Amino acid sequence: MLSPWHYHPEIELLVLKRSSGKCLIGDYVGPFSNGDTFLFGSNLPHTFRHEKKYMERADDKRGESIVVLFNQELWGSQMLNLPEMTPISRLLEVSKLGLRINGNTRKKIAQIAEDMLVETPSKRLMLLLQALEIISSTQEYDNVSSRGFLPDINLQDRSRMNKVFEYTFVNFKRKILVEDVAGLISMGTHSFCRYFKNKTRKTYVDFLIEVRIGHACRLLVEQDLNVTEIAYECGYNNISHFYHQFKALTEKHPLEYRASYMFSNTV
Repeated sequence: MLSPWHYHPEIELLVLKRSSGKCLIGDYVGPFSNGDTFLFGSNLPHTFRHEKKYMERADDKRGESIVVLFNQELWGSQMLNLPEMTPISRLLEVSKLGLRINGNTRKKIAQIAEDMLVETPSKRLMLLLQALEIISSTQEYDNVSSRGFLPDINLQDRSRMNKVFEYTFVNFKRKILVEDVAGLISMGTHSFCRYFKNKTRKTYVDFLIEVRIGHACRLLVEQDLNVTEIAYECGYNNISHFYHQFKALTEKHPLEYRASYMFSNTV
């Protein structure tokens, strides 16, 4: 299930307790999984496509996340200008590109988010400040969207782009023609290509490749499939073409990617 591609003036702290799938954050396309934690700055477009198994279950295995929305002015400009608040002010500035929280910091933030669910409003405010202080002091985070991404989006754009994203996520395992995607939003092929690049800073073909390779990365670490099976599952009929595009995006061959993931989870 695809959450709408959207943005809002509030800063967002997102903890994905139980879900996996693919996400678009600014001009970034890639997989997400259980426990991933993000900090999105004001007006950063984002969407998450959750796997059906997490959306359709009615038991305790159903997908679950915690969302904390707040305005940067929450503490007032005078407080943010205090020397003691400098690390947090810098954190909020770099969050405009989106941040993925890593390591032990991710675990600490997830626990704080859980605590906020049962606390009073004033204590929630204190916990939020604590969470931001932890993130800013450890710097265990990576930028998600690339520098220079400047969204220029209106309501019509959001509707159009959601149609394109939904169609792509549903059909990426088969051959997709750009002219068919353009037709979804009543555009000619050339006009659509210019439009898509203007809104995302990448071509539609590059976006489609990122969706396919992102899916391949998830299959490599979560499924016991060989590379040929994974390539076909991601919409590739030419294995050498899959190898080439995988290496171009990840700087690793598929089996190297799998091995590096296994190693990082054993040390």
